[in-house]
Amino acid sequence: MRWNRARRSDNVEDNRGRRFGGGRGLSLGGVAVVIIIGLLSGQDPLQILGQLAGQLSQPAAVSTQAPAANDPQRDFVSAVLGDTEDTWRELFQQAGRQYRDPTLVLFSGGVDSACGFAQSAVGPFYCPGDQRVYLDLSFFRELEQRFGAAGDFAQAYVIAHEVGHHVQTLLGVSAQVNAARQRGERMEGASGLLVRQELQADCLAGVWAFHAQRRLDWLEPGDVEEALNAANAIGDDRLQRQAQGQVVPDAFTHGTSAQRMRWFSNGFEHGEVNRCDTFKATRL
Repeated sequence: MRWNRARRSDNVEDNRGRRFGGGRGLSLGGVAVVIIIGLLSGQDPLQILGQLAGQLSQPAAVSTQAPAANDPQRDFVSAVLGDTEDTWRELFQQAGRQYRDPTLVLFSGGVDSACGFAQSAVGPFYCPGDQRVYLDLSFFRELEQRFGAAGDFAQAYVIAHEVGHHVQTLLGVSAQVNAARQRGERMEGASGLLVRQELQADCLAGVWAFHAQRRLDWLEPGDVEEALNAANAIGDDRLQRQAQGQVVPDAFTHGTSAQRMRWFSNGFEHGEVNRCDTFKATRL
């Protein structure tokens, strides 16, 4: 991936010089187990994770050495974020709307957001409350070493997926899902609203990739396969099978590996947002 061709974003906030100490965090597998247990027991998985976060790591800020100004990892993140900005500004303008750039926050260990305190164990996430994407770069190392999903375009897909959630917020999709939650509608499950929301974010990441490639011609052989491999690695069925040895569709929150790959491919092949309406799709 020739990512050096992209414009750098000014909306990266590097907080890796401040982290939260006090204990060890959960691995991705550990988080998957917590989510499965919570859903099967009728408890809110995010509440459980929040309680564990409080037990494992007290939210007391400690100072660490600030990252180098010429950090290539930050440069990469800034390049990918910058191109998502260029893509979505253009697409929103074509639709007669205005795109508001999100801020991407780099952190280490733990971070406070408008959605509460979170440890690195929860992985990259988007908080609609402050319209920020949060990323601990150690996730990319775990994605490569534990899940076998290496490559810069695999990492770009992860960032673009979280930006996809920001697009959903601007389009009102997130508010509609939250309203359904407040009405007591079921969120989880193989065809639940959470799965449809996550698969739409995958499709929107594919839409970005289509337009970025058309504009920059930056993909190299094997790059698309890297993104698909990452989508495959973090499917609900694969994570559940690794965590507990069986698949529980009623506990799905993100979609299967096949679904995540299919919806990213759908966005990448066509580059059209209107092809990403997972909420009306009869086949996910």
